Amino acid sequence: MFLPQTQVKLTNVSVVRLKKGGKRFEIACYKNKVLEWRKGVETDLDNVIQSETIFVNVSRGQQANQEDLQKAFKNADAKAIVLEILAKGELQIGEKERQHQLSTTYRDIATTIAEKCVNPATKRPYPVTLIEKAMADAQVNVQGHRSSKQQALEIIALLQEKNILPIERAQMRIRVVVEGKHSKKIKEKLATMVCQIEEEDFGTTAEWVLVADPGLFRVLADFVGAETRGRGQVEVMAVSATASDNLEPI
Repeated sequence: MFLPQTQVKLTNVSVVRLKKGGKRFEIACYKNKVLEWRKGVETDLDNVIQSETIFVNVSRGQQANQEDLQKAFKNADAKAIVLEILAKGELQIGEKERQHQLSTTYRDIATTIAEKCVNPATKRPYPVTLIEKAMADAQVNVQGHRSSKQQALEIIALLQEKNILPIERAQMRIRVVVEGKHSKKIKEKLATMVCQIEEEDFGTTAEWVLVADPGLFRVLADFVGAETRGRGQVEVMAVSATASDNLEPI
């Protein structure tokens, strides 16, 4: 017996589904490759999708017809349609895979928070296990389809709001170098910012090493760039300047 030409049997696949134009479209992908593609880890499309065939139901091997594809996507290019489904579609995974994915994401978020935050009293980072416990106490629900970094920033705010764990963003160590003629205005700007100046040196060039909240980096970089017409330097020396760096509490 032969299968109809509109049916293709695929096994051991991950399915990405997108509803568009009132129709459901699916593509068959290799397991564990979709998220790697979305994160930019995998860049070869052939390693992600099993074929450029577009289905209405992968498990049944039912292919989408060209008329429906043209109507929904306004495009006859199969590869372009596949890329859109891959980027915007919902990844269909089994329960065991889903639990593993959520567990991995949960751990990644806790690790990110531990790297970015400290205990306000000691200025030292918390162990990842303690962050995980605080997340559990806050009844955090992680989402497998969103980036760990984005969720980590939201959860930091949640932990602060619920006062479950004393926590704050670790300070960033920043180096600023400008020509001497700009030193006065830069010094005045630093005086208005909540930061700790560790070192400063004046001469032909002026240089500061300071510790500040990460949110101030862009403000300072934009100011120095505008003031020096792009000739000044603002660089990150340490993403997290903690007490282990022999700093006094700020």
